Amino acid sequence: MKHTVSRTLPRVLRRRDACLCLAAVLVSGFGTSALWLVAGVWVKDLTGSDGLAALCLLALWAPTAAGPVLGALADTVRRGPLLIGLHLLPAALLPVLTTVDSPGRVWLVFAVLFVYGAVGVVQDAAESAFVAGAVPASLLGEFNGLRMTVSEGLKLVAPPAGAVLYGAYGADAVVLLDAVSFVLAAGLYACLRAPERSPALGRVRKVASSARRAGRAASGACSRRAGWAPAYWLYAGGRPVRRECVPGVERQAGLCGHDLGERVRIAEGARHLWRHPRLRPLVLAGGATMLCAGVNGAALYAVIDALGHAPAYAGVLYAVQGAGSVVAGLLAGPALRRLGADRLAGYGIAVTAVAAGLRAVPSDAVALLCSAAIGAGLPCVLIAAFTAVQRETPDALLGRTAATAHTLVLAPNAIGLAVGAALVEVVDVAVLLAALGVVWAASAALPRQSAASPSRTADRSSSDANPA
Repeated sequence: MKHTVSRTLPRVLRRRDACLCLAAVLVSGFGTSALWLVAGVWVKDLTGSDGLAALCLLALWAPTAAGPVLGALADTVRRGPLLIGLHLLPAALLPVLTTVDSPGRVWLVFAVLFVYGAVGVVQDAAESAFVAGAVPASLLGEFNGLRMTVSEGLKLVAPPAGAVLYGAYGADAVVLLDAVSFVLAAGLYACLRAPERSPALGRVRKVASSARRAGRAASGACSRRAGWAPAYWLYAGGRPVRRECVPGVERQAGLCGHDLGERVRIAEGARHLWRHPRLRPLVLAGGATMLCAGVNGAALYAVIDALGHAPAYAGVLYAVQGAGSVVAGLLAGPALRRLGADRLAGYGIAVTAVAAGLRAVPSDAVALLCSAAIGAGLPCVLIAAFTAVQRETPDALLGRTAATAHTLVLAPNAIGLAVGAALVEVVDVAVLLAALGVVWAASAALPRQSAASPSRTADRSSSDANPA
C-alpha cells in the first residue's frame, strides 16, 4: 500500500488545476475553521448565553437543507468564475462583523454566518462539478482523499490558532484573517486553466427566452442554434442518456428542458440519484452513516463521564479522530481504486460500527482506539459516495446532483445529534452504544446493493459521464 501511495499521489499533484484547487481549499479552509470556533465563543462572551452560541453552528449548517436549490446555480453559470465570485462575496461581507460590539448587534453574526453557509453549499457543488471535469476520473478518488486530508488536518490546527488569535487581539482579527483567506483562495481559482463547456441549463433558458420573443413558443417548437438543441436526461439500461427535444412531443409530456418548471429542473439532481442503480445505495449508505455518527457524537460526553475525565477530554478524542481521518484521506484514493466504491464504503461502515459499539467499554485505550477508527472509517464512506457521484453524473446535472448528495448525506447528522441528545438522557450509554453499533453495522449492506447493480463506468470513458 505504501508503494501504491507513492506512485499515485504525485500523479494528482502533477496536475496544475488539482494543485490549485487543493491550495484554495487549504487557504480558505484555515480561515473558515478558525471562524467556526471563534464565532460561538464570541457570541457567548457578548451575551453569556449558551443557546445563542449554539445558534452559530445552526446558522452555518441550516443552508445545507436547501442544497438541491442552491446547487442548481452551479449548472447555470460557468463554474470557474462562479468559484471566484463565491469566495469574493464572503470576503466582502465578513468585515461587517467588525461592527459587532454589543449583544444588540449579535443578529449580524447570525445573518453573516447564514449567508456564509449558503455560499459554502454552492461552493461545494461548483467545486465538485469543476473538479470532475479538470481531473481524470481515475484520479478523482485520490483528489477527494487529499481534499479530505487537508480539511481534517486544518481542523487540528486552525481552531486552536483562531482561539489564540481571538484571545490576543479579539474577534476582529479572526474575521479579517478569514476575509483575507477568501481573497487569496479567489486568486488561486482565477489561475485555473481547465476548459469549461457552456452550462447547459443556462443555454436552455437563453434559447427558450429567444424563442418566446420570436413568437415560436406558442407553437411548442424547441429552438435550435449553432448545431445544438435543448435536451433532457432519461435512463436507458441504468445509464443516463441525453435526448434532444422533439417539437411538440416532449413538450406535451413535460420533458423538454425549457418547458420544465424551475422546481422540476432543480429536482433533476434528486431524480438522477434515485434512479441511478449505483448512486442510490451509496448515497443512502452515506446518509445512514452520518445519522449514526450524529447519535455517536451526542453520546461523547457521556462516554467521557464514564471514563472519569473532565469535559475538556473531548479535545483529546477529537484530535485522535482527526488524525485517523487524515490517514484515511491519504489512503482512500488507492483503496477506492483497488476495492471499488461499494466495498470501500462497506468496510468503512463496518469499522465505524464496531468502534462505536466498543466505546461502551470504560477504558482510555479503547476510547482512543475507537476514536481513531471512527475518524478513519467515516471518510471512506463519504469519499466513496461523493466520488461515485462525480464519476456517474452527466456534466449538465453535476452541480445539482452534487449539492443534493451533500444534503442527503450530511443533513442526517443533525437529526442524529438531536435523537442522540434525547436518548442519552434516558438510556444507559453502554446500552445505547451497543445498540448503535448493531444498527450501524446493518447499514453496511446498503453499498452491496450498488455492487449488485451493473457497472457502466468500466466500459465508457470519463467524457461519457461528463459529455463535452
